[in-house]
Amino acid sequence: MAVFEKKYVWSILFRLFHWSFALSIFALVVTGLYINWPWTNTWMESSHQFTMAYMRWIHFLAGMIFICAVIARIYLWFFGNKYEKLWDFLPITGRNIKNLFSTLLYYAYLTDHHEHRLGHNALAGSSYFLTIILSIVQLITGLYLLYPENNLWVSLGSIFGTQQEARFIHHILNWYFAWFAMVHIYIVIWNDIKSPEGLISSIFDGFKFAHKE
Repeated sequence: MAVFEKKYVWSILFRLFHWSFALSIFALVVTGLYINWPWTNTWMESSHQFTMAYMRWIHFLAGMIFICAVIARIYLWFFGNKYEKLWDFLPITGRNIKNLFSTLLYYAYLTDHHEHRLGHNALAGSSYFLTIILSIVQLITGLYLLYPENNLWVSLGSIFGTQQEARFIHHILNWYFAWFAMVHIYIVIWNDIKSPEGLISSIFDGFKFAHKE
């Protein structure tokens, strides 16, 4: 019979980042889609109801939380515990490159052999790294649209072209985050069923279960 031991993996700051990031993405995607296509608009808008104003306000607040979450994750890349740091999961070492391909084969049901990691596997870590990079693009384009006369955000935002071009990028990335959230939830549930490490509970209490050596 397999024997497991409980190990502390995710710090409080990492868990705060995760839930702030997750909830802000949900709010931003919903309100962003509404701002793009206000499906409840009527002639009473701005006189008897202010749905668009409420949606924009929620989008703004969620955006500020999103920015704080991104900053927290970047901080943890360099100053978090050993499972949260960048080089623990990026495929820049032989061990991580091997783990990346073995994880791809495992998810494709082409092998039953898989190196279990207490932290992120290389595939998950790489996708999260890409998501944070795209989050930086998203927050820059968002602030560029919000503050069109601010020299800092105009300078940074103009990298992506005109405001209309930046808005298009912002909208496309909105769909990326929507799909990312759905795929993430599916894979987390799949992993929790396939593996006894306690993946879902770990994001609440910080602990995972590993085979006792």
